[in-house]
Amino acid sequence: MSSYHHITIYNLNLTITGRSLETFCLWITGISGAGKTTLADRINKILNSNNHLSVILDGDSVRSQMNQDLGFTMKDRDENIRRIACMSELLSQQDIITIVSVISPMRHHRALARKVYGQNFNEVYLKASLKRCIKSDVKGLYKKAVEQKDANFTALTAPYEEPKNPDLFLDSSLYNIEQLVQILIQFLQKKYKFLII
Repeated sequence: MSSYHHITIYNLNLTITGRSLETFCLWITGISGAGKTTLADRINKILNSNNHLSVILDGDSVRSQMNQDLGFTMKDRDENIRRIACMSELLSQQDIITIVSVISPMRHHRALARKVYGQNFNEVYLKASLKRCIKSDVKGLYKKAVEQKDANFTALTAPYEEPKNPDLFLDSSLYNIEQLVQILIQFLQKKYKFLII
């Protein structure tokens, strides 16, 4: 291990092509305000603190930086998901675990992401009631959507198709964030024996 100022570099076995068996994608889907970003951040910190190289691909961040040219029509949503899945797959070729927190409202979006990424893609459905999300509305997105009469706001004026068979189902009405984190970590440890946490 080498350290340069605030950067710590571990002895990583990086590859240019192909993918090791010690990487995977967590694709966290759910409506706006469900807690996807919070969950992704907690999991990412746990993985990093245990020397597992992982990164978060957050839907809002990717849209504001890489996908500024895309709107919220179904065609643009399709392309947004395709790009994020491609980025996740490219990172996996460098043995980097990706944690994707993105609404991906339609079932065909998640199917596309799974097809692009391939093996070790994990669809995690974080369920939250629309009523609760509107009430909390930390970012003020629901209020803004109503005021501006947004016709493409997921779960409000545009559809969200709940996953039929996600790899992991998490109900935020039954568990708090700490419990959800533990359930997800246990899921990963059971599926990936290399994951030491």
